[in-house]
Amino acid sequence: MRIAVVGARGQLGASVVHECSASHAVTALGHGDLDATDDAAVRAAMDRARPEAIVNCVAYNDVDGAEDRPVQALDVNAFAVRALAQAAEIHGAALVHYGSDFVFDGTASAPYTEEDRPNPRSVYAASKLLGEWFAAGAPRAYVLRVESLFGRVPGGPPPKGSVATIANAIRAGGEARVFDDRTVSPTYIADAARATRALLEGGAPPGVYHCVNSGHCTWLELARELARQIGIGNEARLVAVRFADVKLRAARPQYCALSNAKLASVGVTMPTWQDAVARYVASTHTGAAT
Repeated sequence: MRIAVVGARGQLGASVVHECSASHAVTALGHGDLDATDDAAVRAAMDRARPEAIVNCVAYNDVDGAEDRPVQALDVNAFAVRALAQAAEIHGAALVHYGSDFVFDGTASAPYTEEDRPNPRSVYAASKLLGEWFAAGAPRAYVLRVESLFGRVPGGPPPKGSVATIANAIRAGGEARVFDDRTVSPTYIADAARATRALLEGGAPPGVYHCVNSGHCTWLELARELARQIGIGNEARLVAVRFADVKLRAARPQYCALSNAKLASVGVTMPTWQDAVARYVASTHTGAAT
């Protein structure tokens, strides 16, 4: 099929392009090719691409910065999605949009499901939720909520985000400060890209899906697994930090494990987060995502 990937130069976008290019005609649009906040430019780009599927990997991810720049966060995370959903409707295309665990308030004690009610607590979180609503305007829309993205892909940007920061500190023998009471279900970009392709190819029912690796962990547990896979183990200098002791500009959900059972129910099984960490560590040594 003809797939237009918007935000194709970013961490997740590059992975989606890499995953889909072997089997499909992919138009990869980085920010230099398309400003997704320009409605007219979006219409023109999609008219040229004539996509059967649009995958939106554009996101404003500065959680704290969004508190001071709410219009920019809304333009990228919400109104750009509206323009892409309108283009999808015009071309009869499927739309894949990536959401965030931040739409929840983090007060749960069991993994969130897609049926749980969102309760965003920051400008960033509210902009991501609004983007989900706009995405639903496409004739066949998949909102894939991802969390704590990590990974690298050949030709893509260097690894970034919390997992990369912790891994780099461990390898350098430095100190890594990590929450021992903040719970997440991280998402390996290669697995998110494979899930995206599977949903588009398989014709799964549209809707919201939690696209995270199976299981959940605290950041301290994740850091220990990183250290074990890197080969340092107990020698890693990991400093446990309490969530309540860190003052952040924008509120974060403290407990944000997500259940991916709905994704599994349509035939897309996500590997465990431990398996993903092992492949990530191997990829940063060999230079290829697996």
